[in-house]
Amino acid sequence: MRAALAPGIRLLRALPRDSRYRGLTLVLTFFCYTSYHLSRKPISIVKSQLHPNCSALDPNTHNDSNSSTWCSWAPFDGDNYKELFGALDNAFLVAYAIGMFISGIFGERLPLRYYLSGGMVLSGLFTALFGLGYFWDIHVLWYFIVMQVCNGLVQTTGWPSVVACVGNWFGKGKRGLIMGIWNSHTSVGNILGSLIAGVWVSSAWGLSFIVPGIIIAAVGIICFFFLVEYPEDVGCSPPLHHMASDEEDAGGVTTNGKDPEAVTSNEGPLSTSGQSSTDRPDSPKEAAEEPEAISFLGALRIPGVVEFSLCLLFAKLVSYTFLYWLPLYIVNVAHFGAKEAGDLSTLFDVGGILGGIFAGLISDYTGGRATTCCVMLILAAPMLFLYNHVGQNGIGTSIAMLIVCGALVNGPYALITTAVSADLGTHESLKGNAKALSTVTAIIDGTGSIGAALGPLLAGLISPTGWNNVFYMLIAADVLACLLLTRVVVKEVRGWCGYMARKRGFKEF
Repeated sequence: MRAALAPGIRLLRALPRDSRYRGLTLVLTFFCYTSYHLSRKPISIVKSQLHPNCSALDPNTHNDSNSSTWCSWAPFDGDNYKELFGALDNAFLVAYAIGMFISGIFGERLPLRYYLSGGMVLSGLFTALFGLGYFWDIHVLWYFIVMQVCNGLVQTTGWPSVVACVGNWFGKGKRGLIMGIWNSHTSVGNILGSLIAGVWVSSAWGLSFIVPGIIIAAVGIICFFFLVEYPEDVGCSPPLHHMASDEEDAGGVTTNGKDPEAVTSNEGPLSTSGQSSTDRPDSPKEAAEEPEAISFLGALRIPGVVEFSLCLLFAKLVSYTFLYWLPLYIVNVAHFGAKEAGDLSTLFDVGGILGGIFAGLISDYTGGRATTCCVMLILAAPMLFLYNHVGQNGIGTSIAMLIVCGALVNGPYALITTAVSADLGTHESLKGNAKALSTVTAIIDGTGSIGAALGPLLAGLISPTGWNNVFYMLIAADVLACLLLTRVVVKEVRGWCGYMARKRGFKEF
């Protein structure tokens, strides 16, 4: 007697072919970028172990001196250890920022599957080599700096590639919500990276890097075997990125209430006769192969790219300062151990997941990407001030404020790097040329990465003067990020006003 078909297989068979492949792409790119952030997080967890409070530990029987740093890892055992930590952070982040501007250009011209999987394997190698410095007893700064620089360069293969893949499969209709949920990979990766690194941070911190390195390399191999770059490659219909110009107002608000992904026509990828796009001589796949990749200056001329890029610079400055310095801040201010501080810092990323989803949902409903970002940035500034002054008054207060701050700080960052990048990379001014996605994404995230490099550097320089000054710097960055979106916000508000005026006119008629 044969068993009935497995429930999961029955569910898969019930889904349309396009939905199955879209789901595969979404899940696979989610795990790819989760592993990227998982491999970046260990350095923030291990910092407190490279220069711990030795006086709080049991005396070392092998320590014949009266040094208070006998348990620290050279060269991070001096009074300038915060500056050296800042140098480690910036070695990665500056290399990442420089490489990102080049990465998008390569991403438009190379097969994304090869580019992404190759970068993941190399990233795993350099992450593991950093951790092997523990087992090889390496105490020279240049070794760790070189590993950070190499890792920063190869990690630039990730973001333009995964955003381009998702943008190829999903149209504009529900892009904010879908990408808001999908972008939780950033926070999930940070959480998993913190938890995995925390397992070995106090015993053998080298494994805190080696294990994440193995994970990202393994996911890269899986990506090589299963990633589908374009819907046309498997006979699926490509998404509709834009509706007719008379159906959208100047602010980007859809006026006819239809979902752009639901609009079809006889000239679409699947005709009404059911003929596959791959069987037709004028199929979208052939048309998509004709346009040349957009130039760097051409991408900068797309409306909104400059404003959102500069906004992301300051938004990412705040986010990455928390990414790299929050565990150490908790250790110094709340006096927790390295593992406990790492675990508590994951709540900031939990808030980031909620903020990204909320920002995507609201921006889809209102059509105002810039306005959504601006409101969240305005709310983030006073919350950062409150967290610094009352966030350590109790464990309950600390948990609540970390989640709220994470949502307000990472919400705009998530929206700009996902839905906004995809929107601009498929902007109607490109006239259907989809080969701008990687370049636009790289420009926006590359500019943001300059802020990501500046944030930890400034935190390292300012923190010796007091943590209050670090938070003042973060609040100022939030305000500047908000101000840089003023022009786009005004345009969106005018679009809403025009839409409401037309709507009232139709009702009166």
